[in-house]
Amino acid sequence: MCLLAIQYCVVSESPILVASNREEFFDRRSSGPSIQAGKPRILCPTDQRSGGTWLGVNQHGVLVGLCNRRVLEPLGSNRSRGLLCKESLKGTTARECLDKALEELQRHQFEACNLVIADRDFGFVIHHETENEVINMRPGLNIIGGRNLNDPRDERVQLASRLLTLQTLDSPVKFLAVASRVFSRAPNPSNRANMVLRGADYGTVSSTLIALGAKPRDAIYQYSDGPSDEARYEDYSPMLRDVLSRGARDARSKIVA
Repeated sequence: MCLLAIQYCVVSESPILVASNREEFFDRRSSGPSIQAGKPRILCPTDQRSGGTWLGVNQHGVLVGLCNRRVLEPLGSNRSRGLLCKESLKGTTARECLDKALEELQRHQFEACNLVIADRDFGFVIHHETENEVINMRPGLNIIGGRNLNDPRDERVQLASRLLTLQTLDSPVKFLAVASRVFSRAPNPSNRANMVLRGADYGTVSSTLIALGAKPRDAIYQYSDGPSDEARYEDYSPMLRDVLSRGARDARSKIVA
C-alpha cells in the first residue's frame, strides 16, 4: 500500500503540497520522473512492467496520485491501476481528469484503489471497489493509504497526521522540510505503524515531495529513488517547471488566438 498526504488550499502561494511514499514488491522495477511524450505533457515516474504511474503532474497543474486499496478479495482486473492514473492526467482541469478517471473505471476492470485528483480549484478522491465513491476534498491536510480518505482505522494515516500537525506548516518550504522527515521515518520494531516499510520482498521503494504554486517557477519536485531513510531526495524541479511553463504558454496562445 502507498501513502499520500496532500495539504490542500491552505498555503495561498502553494495550494497543492504533497508527500508520498510508494510501496511495491522489490522485483517490480520503475524508472524515475521523466516528461512523457504526447499532450498534455506529464511529469511522472514510470512502472516498467505496465508503463503506468502512481503519481504525476500535467502541464495544466493537475496532480493525480494512486494508492492501492485494501480489500478482502481481489476484484479481478484486465488493466494496470498505474495506467488508470496515467490516463486520468489527460485533462485540463481536475474536473476533466475526474471524468476521464470515471470513464476508464467504466471501460476497464481495475483492482481496488484510491485515486486523488487535484488542481488549485477542486480536489477529488475516488474510492474504487465494486462501486465508485467520489469524495470532494476539503481544504486542509488530507491523507490516504489503503482505506478511505483520513480513515481513523488506518494507523499509518493517523501517525502521519499527528506528525504533520505538530507545527504550523504555512509555507511550502516548511511543509516539504517537515514532510521529508516524516516520510523518511525509519521502521521501528516497537511501533506498529511506520512511514517507511521494509519487508523481505515488499516495502517502500520511493518517495516524492511536490509543491505546486501559482507560478511555474515556484514549483518543486523532489524524488527519492528508494526508501527515503536510505536514499537522498533528488531535485526534479526544473523538469516540473518546464512542464508547467509549457502549459502556461499554451494557455496564453489560446487566449491570443
